[in-house]
Amino acid sequence: MSISMVKALNNGLRKALTDDPKVLLMGEDIGRLGGVFRVTDGLQKEFGSLRVIDTPLGEAGIVGSAIGLAMRGYRPVCEIQFDGFVYPAVNQIVSQLAKLRHRSGGVITLPVVIRIPFGGGIGSIEHHSESPEVYFAHTAGLKVVTCSNPQDAYDMIRQAVDDDDPVIFLEPKRHYWTKGEVTEGTSAPFDRARVLRAGTDATLIAYGPMVPAALEAAEAAAEEGRSVEVIDLRSLSPLDLDTVRESVHRTGRALITHEASLSHGFGAELAARIQQEEFHFLEAPVLRITGYDTPYPPSRIESDWLPGVDRILDALDHSMSY
Repeated sequence: MSISMVKALNNGLRKALTDDPKVLLMGEDIGRLGGVFRVTDGLQKEFGSLRVIDTPLGEAGIVGSAIGLAMRGYRPVCEIQFDGFVYPAVNQIVSQLAKLRHRSGGVITLPVVIRIPFGGGIGSIEHHSESPEVYFAHTAGLKVVTCSNPQDAYDMIRQAVDDDDPVIFLEPKRHYWTKGEVTEGTSAPFDRARVLRAGTDATLIAYGPMVPAALEAAEAAAEEGRSVEVIDLRSLSPLDLDTVRESVHRTGRALITHEASLSHGFGAELAARIQQEEFHFLEAPVLRITGYDTPYPPSRIESDWLPGVDRILDALDHSMSY
């Protein structure tokens, strides 16, 4: 069945609500409206306002309430309307949600999922096109995952809800309306990377919103006789280094692409790990293709700011020149 990522997430949340009466959805306008992107459309009507809860505008209160509910045995799934709105809740996420299980020696579990639409590409206004993933991936105690297609959206949201650790679930908003086949029984663990395209000349590592661009770049490179392997990380924390290492070990080259700014970004951590563990197999420096070190620009020029196929191919040319 070919459905959009929005519909896949909706179906996954519906399944979670059906399977476990302790699952709750919470967020601004997620009930009667069905969410800004309609991810929760129809779920309040089906499951009632005590399980699909329209909250006040206050992200700190949403996450703080979810922590209390989780401590009482519930499994809350919070929606943050836009990536730039998560910052008021960072205190609750970093100071409490990430730490309570460790602080209690495992006695307290906090099965809270925080869904965040992230990234650019939709022509939105300020505070609506952020890439906050590195803040959370840096925070011990959180799992940070991101889907790039409808199948993973469906599988991974269900796995996130079932997980006893807090999960930051990042959804690439510019691909919400991309359609793909979704079937039952095809799920892989959400903390494992996937090789989406095999190759021998270079490894191109992406996640979330940049995965389609990575695949398109690999296709364009093939027309020039270059074989590029594409890896979708899927999970940023924990990081599936085994899949990355095995690929780079074979290809000898690594390129990393993400929308977030270059400096101190997630690509820097990944590049450092590749350099540390695969140094003797590298034929060229690890290269990063990212957003620029500026605040996200006005929507009319976001296409110039965001990394894309041309910039990936330029980096590939540079890597192959060594």
